[in-house]
Order: sequence, then structure tokens, then C-alpha cells
Amino acid sequence: MKSPTQASPEGDPRVKLTYDDFVLFPDDGKRHELVDGEHYVTPSPNTRHQQISGDLFALIWTYLEAHPVGRVFHAPYDVVFSDFDVVAPDLLYVSNERAAEVVTAQHVQGVPDVVVEIASPGTRKRDETIKRRLYERAGVSEYWIVDPETDVVRLYRRTREGFDRAMELSREAGDVLATPSMPGLALPLTRLLRD
Repeated sequence: MKSPTQASPEGDPRVKLTYDDFVLFPDDGKRHELVDGEHYVTPSPNTRHQQISGDLFALIWTYLEAHPVGRVFHAPYDVVFSDFDVVAPDLLYVSNERAAEVVTAQHVQGVPDVVVEIASPGTRKRDETIKRRLYERAGVSEYWIVDPETDVVRLYRRTREGFDRAMELSREAGDVLATPSMPGLALPLTRLLRD
């Protein structure tokens, strides 16, 4: 079902797509997402992206086996924030407290605690702008952008006003990624962003 036509900032009418439209998108191996009713398509990721995604998932999953404080999921797995905002982050973490409210048999219907995007040439700008604003507006506690090109992780943490300024961690500096959402988890960037 389409929503009513709305005017864009330029004055041109446009139709916002909804979750009902989203479920009709083809299963073509690409990532389909809606942000503010606008459809975005991303091609399949490259090898380094997949290596980092797999390693990060494995490291968090191993931590959660020893410290069962929540659940980790990897793409493709939808997060439905609203009828107009449906995304598939590379990884996401949901605490046990929040899981009962948001994890359904089909997807996450609500706000994860931590969202991770692994930047690629085709998604870098969107990850840093449109998706960062969506995650901030939705109430995500932490947003990590892993950048394989620069071997850096930008970490946004929620304050009362929204996301704080990004903390930048680098492989070159030997930084270790940690989060209060998963106490005791330590992810050395030399391991996560290995060649």
C-alpha cells in the first residue's frame, strides 16, 4: 500500500514506499532497504567486507557464548524501525532485556542496542549520513562504522541529545573496540581489520 504523495524539499511530489512495498522487492541477492520511504539497493559485498563481517560476528558470538547477555545477528536480516524505515545492517546486537520486545520470528521490529555497518565504496556516504541519522533518530545506543579502506572504526554512542561526536579507533594505533553493551568484550582492531 502506498502512502499519500508528499512534497520533497524541492517542491516535487514523491511517493514514500512502505513496508508493504518492501516485502514485494525481488529476492535478487542485493540488499534492499527503505530510509524515510526511499528505496536503496546495494550490490553484494566484496571479499574483505565479508571477511570482516564474518570475523566480527564470530568474535561477538564467541563472547556471547561465555557471557549470554544478548544476541547477535548478521545480514541479511531486517530491522523494521517504522513503516518507512527498513534496513539490513551488516551486524546488530540486541540485549536480552530488549530482545523480548523487538526480536520476532521474522526480523527485529524496533531498536537494536548496537548496529554495525561495514563501509564500502557504494555505501560509505550513506552509512555516514542517511543511515547514521536514522539510527540516531530511532534511538540506537551505539553505531559502529567499520571502514576497511582506512582500517578505522568510527563509534557513535548515544547521549541524551543524540549521538556524541564519533570516536575514531584505528588498527595502526593498536586500538581495541569495547562497548558497555557487552561488558568485557574486547575487539583488537589488529585482529578485526587484518589483511
